[in-house]
Amino acid sequence: MAPLSCAPSLHYIKANQEKLAVLTAIKKTPSFPSSTDIKTLEMASEATTMMKPSFDINKLSYQIFSILESKFLFGFDDPNLLATGNPLEAPVKPAARFPKPSSAGKVRILSIDAGNAVIAAVALARLEASLAEQCGDSTARIADFFDLAAGSGAGGVLAAMLFTCAPDGRPLFSADEALRVVSKNQRKFSSAIRKTIFCRSSGIYHRIFGESTLRDTIKPVLIPCYDLATGAPFVFSRADAVEADAFDFSIRDVCAATCTEKKTVEILSVDGQSRIRAIGGSIAMRNPTATAITHVLNNKLEFPLANNVEDLLVVSLGSSNSSPTELFNIAGENAAEMVDQAVAMAFRQNGPMATSYVRIQATFLGSRGMSPAAAEKEILSQRSVDSMLFRGRKVSDRTNGERLEWFCRELIAEHNRRKGCSVSTVMIKPTVTPRISTATAPAPAVASL
Repeated sequence: MAPLSCAPSLHYIKANQEKLAVLTAIKKTPSFPSSTDIKTLEMASEATTMMKPSFDINKLSYQIFSILESKFLFGFDDPNLLATGNPLEAPVKPAARFPKPSSAGKVRILSIDAGNAVIAAVALARLEASLAEQCGDSTARIADFFDLAAGSGAGGVLAAMLFTCAPDGRPLFSADEALRVVSKNQRKFSSAIRKTIFCRSSGIYHRIFGESTLRDTIKPVLIPCYDLATGAPFVFSRADAVEADAFDFSIRDVCAATCTEKKTVEILSVDGQSRIRAIGGSIAMRNPTATAITHVLNNKLEFPLANNVEDLLVVSLGSSNSSPTELFNIAGENAAEMVDQAVAMAFRQNGPMATSYVRIQATFLGSRGMSPAAAEKEILSQRSVDSMLFRGRKVSDRTNGERLEWFCRELIAEHNRRKGCSVSTVMIKPTVTPRISTATAPAPAVASL
């Protein structure tokens, strides 16, 4: 039987749009109800900028994000939502919620932008080293302290390297090893694309991941691409892969799909029944943070106690700025910043150390031959940039390194809390029908990559 074109997965077909909270993008969305509703949101946005300082900004930011999340990410389900006199006071239809015990903790999310993955790799290497030092375990890995990873483009490759399971049951790479591989093979990530789906790749992705598939990841992963067959973003997900072979893809193919920018890559699911005509993840969603948050808040099978953003602990790792001539990348960076603005609003950001959401962004000007140590010094010494509600962006008084140290303490606190807690914050779907052929090859030597 001929392979079928694969539509976006049922779990995330409505949760994979990156243009969150951008009214101009909403206007172009066929699923949005009418021009009247658009005008209502525009008037609400203009009105909020004129409100007195005494207005409850935290409440306002949460309500705005809830409306946009409900209407844009999940479709128009409630025709009465925007029919009231004040749309900011309209009731938002919530997802089904489970009672949350007082001892339940936070779901830990890692999100990595498309683009230059060196910034994210440097940040994760520093974070992993700090985690290992503070918990007293030299074998500690990033995957031990996060419940879900989302990555786009080269960020998706980095997430896969840190969350794919090796034969010994541990992550395939440490963050430091991943940094060395990323630094050495940055250009190969965009050129290691096979000409056809029928050719066996001997390139970088095959050497890194072998025959591993999405089922072989230790924790849930989300990696986007744009599917030309359906004309919509598609999110590769472990949650779907464990349910059906039609949604399970080899990780080397997933990486090729999310990284390609100039060529179309056609890949097949492991059972040959689903086909993706992919173009890169940076086109679909350069910043996958909103998709990761939406996935967690609406996936009650794996995250039953996550009811709102207060139940999350999120770190979002950006990429470096493009040159003035790279118009395509500049557009993608603007879209990523818009997602950052919306997510920061949802987390009621009042200051860099008063939120469960941390964004690491830097301008990386290092040369191609710069050592990982030099890149780390340059990136982590830069001051972070905060997205402020209705106030644009401002330079923080803390560096990226200081922010990572603060976030490290939060991760350690959550990790220790779970050790003595009988309530499971996360329940990862087991692989019901594991295939013996996957994840059996020995882990690759970093020096050979």
